[in-house]
Amino acid sequence: MVTDNDRTPPDAAVLGHEERDVALRPVVAAAIGLAAVIVLVVLGMRGLLGYYIVRGERTSPPANPLAATAGQPLPPEPRLQTHPRRDLHELRASEDAVLNTYGWVDRQSGVVRIPIDRAMELLAERGLTAPPGGGSP
Repeated sequence: MVTDNDRTPPDAAVLGHEERDVALRPVVAAAIGLAAVIVLVVLGMRGLLGYYIVRGERTSPPANPLAATAGQPLPPEPRLQTHPRRDLHELRASEDAVLNTYGWVDRQSGVVRIPIDRAMELLAERGLTAPPGGGSP
C-alpha cells in the first residue's frame, strides 16, 4: 500500500514548499470582509455628502432674487462649440454652396462668382491672362 509520505520526494521537506493547496475558507472570508468594508465606506460617504448638502443650504446666504429674472447670460466670446461635428458639417456645406453655385459678389460693380469646375474649364480653354495693372499672376 502506497501512502502520501511515500509519494513525497525525500527532498521536499528540505526545500520547504507547501504540500497542500491553499485553504479556501480564509480567502472567502477575506473577500466577504473586504466587500463589507467597501459597502460601509460607500454608505458612510453617502451620509457625509448628505450632511454637507444640508449644512451648505442652511449656512449659505439666500440667492439674489434678481438673478432668477435675468436668465442665463451668455459667456463672453469666444464661446466653445457645443456640437462641433454639426458645426463642421454646416461650414463645409456653406463652403460647397459658394464653390459650386453662381452668385453675386458685388452687384454694384458687376462682380460675380461662378462654380469652380466651370472656372477651371474656362481657364483651360482661354488660358491665363495677365491681371489688370501689369503685375505678375
